Amino acid sequence: MQGENSQNNKKTLLVFNCHESWVYQLGSLGYDLDIVVGLVGRHKLAWDEQIRPLPANSRLVTLSEARSSSTCYYCIITHNIIDLLDIKRRPEPRLNVLHLPIEARIIEDKSDIAPEDMKGKLRQYIELICGRVSSGALFKGKSWGFTDDIVVFGSDVGDYPAYSGEIASGLRICNYIGIRKQFLLWQLHEQAFAGLPVRIVGYNPGMEGVGPSKNWDDLKRLMRSHRFYIHTANPDLEDGYNMATIEAMSAGMPVIGNEHPGSPVRHGVSGFLSNDPKQLGDYARMLLADRELAVKMGAEARRTVLEQFSMDKFRAAFLQSIETARAKAQSRTAKL
Repeated sequence: MQGENSQNNKKTLLVFNCHESWVYQLGSLGYDLDIVVGLVGRHKLAWDEQIRPLPANSRLVTLSEARSSSTCYYCIITHNIIDLLDIKRRPEPRLNVLHLPIEARIIEDKSDIAPEDMKGKLRQYIELICGRVSSGALFKGKSWGFTDDIVVFGSDVGDYPAYSGEIASGLRICNYIGIRKQFLLWQLHEQAFAGLPVRIVGYNPGMEGVGPSKNWDDLKRLMRSHRFYIHTANPDLEDGYNMATIEAMSAGMPVIGNEHPGSPVRHGVSGFLSNDPKQLGDYARMLLADRELAVKMGAEARRTVLEQFSMDKFRAAFLQSIETARAKAQSRTAKL
């Protein structure tokens, strides 16, 4: 199995578009990318350039085109059982990436299947195809029973202009808040920041005055200029951070959020953490009144990204995941 593109002799990955921010980082791997778009359940059928530009060396394909492509893919990257089944007739190695803990997946899919049954189905199918499962965090991997391959996403602080924080307002980037309030501890958010200037960015139908950024440059401008970032999350259903949180920290923003065992925020150093809405509100007022403090804490947040979420770490780990997936697929071929 050579996994090379028959036309240009370059290695090509086939990846389902789970969300643009995560897929964009695959442009750092050095492979060509065929990105499957037009998938059911996405807010846009095409690639959403309001979130990210297309990654380097990539092209968009439909599921039908992916199924019939003459390219021999170096690896196929999926994100759930549906993706795996959608591409089941292709012979290449599979790497399935878990982005949600199983409890959150069941809620989002409105499924009545028991968690153990869902875990069993995924494990059974992965074993059948000799695939590989990777997870974006240990918390997610544990919930599914796959902890051998943990690859935390990366962020390049060099992509973000110097932080200024001149706008005395909080910022939160989140889609579909209306159906994700349980995940986001939204009641805590509302109680803590009631009456305070907070800008919400994202696809949130029904929320007046809320919309997505114009593009990635616009999103980076918002992060550079706002005073602090907000991330609250249910410890049973969400990590203590998401990609937007790490991107905000990359931009030099301090973060305010709830106490979460997975939070990368150091309380009093790179942001503030509390489960008390009054305390969170007080911390927000402190940063709104003291831009120099926000700059100082934001510098520590940026340092955290450099140490824990660098693109070099992501690249090395994910390249290894791909090679492990290929080795598993080759072991299946050898048995046959």
